[in-house]
Amino acid sequence: MSEKATIGVIGAGAWGTALAQMLSTDGRDVLIWAYEAEVVEAINAERRNPMFLPSAHLNETIRATGDLAELARLDTLLCVTPAQVMGKVLGELPTAPRDLVLCSKGIEAGTGRLMNDVAREASPGSEIAVLSGPTFAHEVAAGLPTAVTLACEGGRDQWERLSPTIARPAFRPYYSDDVTGAEIGGSIKNVLAIACGVVDGLELGQNARSALIARGYAEMQRFGEALGAQAETLSGLCGLGDLVLTCSSTSSRNFSLGKALGEGRSASELMSDRRTVAEGAHTAPVLAQLADNRSIAMPITIAVNAILDGENPREVVARLLARPLTAEQPGDQSDIS
Repeated sequence: MSEKATIGVIGAGAWGTALAQMLSTDGRDVLIWAYEAEVVEAINAERRNPMFLPSAHLNETIRATGDLAELARLDTLLCVTPAQVMGKVLGELPTAPRDLVLCSKGIEAGTGRLMNDVAREASPGSEIAVLSGPTFAHEVAAGLPTAVTLACEGGRDQWERLSPTIARPAFRPYYSDDVTGAEIGGSIKNVLAIACGVVDGLELGQNARSALIARGYAEMQRFGEALGAQAETLSGLCGLGDLVLTCSSTSSRNFSLGKALGEGRSASELMSDRRTVAEGAHTAPVLAQLADNRSIAMPITIAVNAILDGENPREVVARLLARPLTAEQPGDQSDIS
C-alpha cells in the first residue's frame, strides 16, 4: 500500500472508473465501489471494467468493493453515481466528517433539487464540493490533458485540502466557490447535447447546431441567474466549456441519444437499451418544469422534453423556428414589436 491517503470513488461506471484510473497515476491507492458484483470481480481479477470502460487497463493500486461501508473511513470520497440514485446511495453510507466531491451531473426528478442539496441531506457532516467540466471518460482514463472546475462550498480552506489530492499532471482543476453554478452548467448542458444530437440526426447542418449551442447557452445563463449562479462560472469550464464538448461529439451519451431520436428511434426504446445513463433525458422534464414555475424562457429545453415525450422531432423543430422574432440580448427590446 502507498503512503498517501486512499481516495474513495462511489460508482464504477465509465466516469467513476476513469476518475479512479486518473487518481491512481501517482501511485495512490484508490478504493472504488461498484453496484454490480461482476464489475467488482473484473476490476480486481482482470484490471478491467468491460461493462463500462473496456478500453482502459486499470492500475494495480485500484481495488473494487461491493461493500459501501468500506469507504466510510476515508477522508475524501468522489461520488459518481447516476444523479437519480445519488441520494439513496449516500443514505446507505455511514456518516462521518469528510470531503465529498460530487461528480454526477443532473437534477433530482420529483424534487427539482440540485445534487449538492441531495448530498447535504443524505450525508450530513460532509463538506461538499463539485467537480465538473468538459470531460470524456475514455480520454481521462487514457491520461489525455483535461481541465475542470472544482467548486468548494468550504472555500479556499477546502480547496487547499482537495486540489493536491485531485490534481495530476494531465488533470488540472480550477478553483471556484460557486457550487450552484458548477452544478447548473453540468446539468443543463446534457439537455442541450440531446438537442444538438437531434439536429445532427435530422441532418439540419452545422449552422443549426452552432446556433443551438449559442441559444442554449443563453438558456443556461437565464436559469443560472434565477438560481443565484455566478455568470463567470457559467462562462467557464463547467458551463460553456462542457457545453461545447458534449454538443459536438457522439462520444457524448446525450448527443448520441439525441442523434438517434432525430433519426427516428423512440425514446423508450433507446432508454431501455442503454447500459449507461444519458442524464439529460432525466433532467429535461424537471428542468422544463422548474423553468415554467419560475417563468424562465427555455424554449430549447421545452423542445427536448417534447421530443422525449414522443413528439415528432421535425415538427418540434419547426415549431421552435416559428417562434416570434426577438432581440438576441434581453435588454435590447426597444425596437422589437
